[in-house]
Amino acid sequence: MAVFEIIGGKRLKGSVRIAGNKNSVLPIMAACLLTNGTCTLKNVPRISDVDVMIKLLEIAGAKIKRVDKSTLEVSCINIKKTQFPSELTEKLRAAILLLGPMLSRTGHIHMGYPGGDIIGRRPLETHIQALSAMGAKVIQTGDYFEADAVKLKSSEIFLQEASVTATENTIMAAVLAPGQTVIKRAASEPHVADLCNFLNSMGAQIEGIGSNVLTIFGVENLHGTTFTIQADHIEVGTFMILAAVTKSELEISPVDPSDMDMVFLTLQKFGVRYRLTGSTLKVLKSNLSAIEKVVTDVWPGFPTDLIAPTIVLATQSKGVTILHDWMYESRMFFVDKLLSMGAKVEIADPHRVLVYGPTKLTGQKLDTPDIRAGMALVIAALIADGKSQISKAELIERGYENIVERLKSVGANIKRIS
Repeated sequence: MAVFEIIGGKRLKGSVRIAGNKNSVLPIMAACLLTNGTCTLKNVPRISDVDVMIKLLEIAGAKIKRVDKSTLEVSCINIKKTQFPSELTEKLRAAILLLGPMLSRTGHIHMGYPGGDIIGRRPLETHIQALSAMGAKVIQTGDYFEADAVKLKSSEIFLQEASVTATENTIMAAVLAPGQTVIKRAASEPHVADLCNFLNSMGAQIEGIGSNVLTIFGVENLHGTTFTIQADHIEVGTFMILAAVTKSELEISPVDPSDMDMVFLTLQKFGVRYRLTGSTLKVLKSNLSAIEKVVTDVWPGFPTDLIAPTIVLATQSKGVTILHDWMYESRMFFVDKLLSMGAKVEIADPHRVLVYGPTKLTGQKLDTPDIRAGMALVIAALIADGKSQISKAELIERGYENIVERLKSVGANIKRIS
């Protein structure tokens, strides 16, 4: 078990490099299964979730080479029908992304139930709905499920929810299916667009990228490609919040402004000041005020992955803010850690909290419930007076590349203890 030891109350200064998007690289790695060619992936974040996906692909027969610290070379010439063990899949929610490409490539998959963060109910019904419409048969037995498809067929599919991973699985299943597949109510997050652009660079024909209706014309085969993973917009928002609450001036890059509209709008309302020059964003010293409400939503709404850091932002903002995440019923349960630090937070129900600010936080011994809440606790510890210890920090490292080193580089007093 890893522990982050943090002494807070220090202003930070310097530049932060934004890593490749965690939510882009995992489906893109899975999509490499769709070609016999070699795919070179650049700007791959150095996180433990990528390591787990590498192990899963290697079980399937892929050959993966680390060209350098941020580049992977993936070759999927000899892919076999196989079982993916639960001791790996339970570590990674994105393991479900093997479903579409393995059905397309081999017609069969047997895998343990995907795990990941415990943030609420995350059912697989939409995956099953979409793949069943394309001719697959999915059977769930205990902690495993099995899927077969003699040949996937094109279809017109209206997803019962705009699930990101279900959209991605359906896209990957459809790119080699003969005919035209239309996915309605598709998720349109930047990482879904990144996957589509990757597949098109391999020879797929996907139209409507970035919208909620995707049209996919099945092709006979895909070829290898070289592709750069986009920067993580969630990290951009996270570091903006970190700078604002520690009263620091940080430069953050690279930033794609087109991915940031709702985040920029929300943080501006809180009083976060910044200057954007090209792809570099500088957070300026800010006077923070509460806003009436923050509600997560599907893209282009406010992202659920930023609600935990935003709760910490609200603890340092003058007034009362309601924060509402209707997607996951356990996102808010980490606030008991903030209460122990001195924050004033009322839990209205599993989806809503009221935060009163500003409040002085003091260091505490804490434990990490999930990736995003863990990062929120890191931010809280950097504000707090005194020393904090955050255990189960390896969960944070699942989603944030070299986070200790990056924070040290801008002056944070943080160290990792194994």
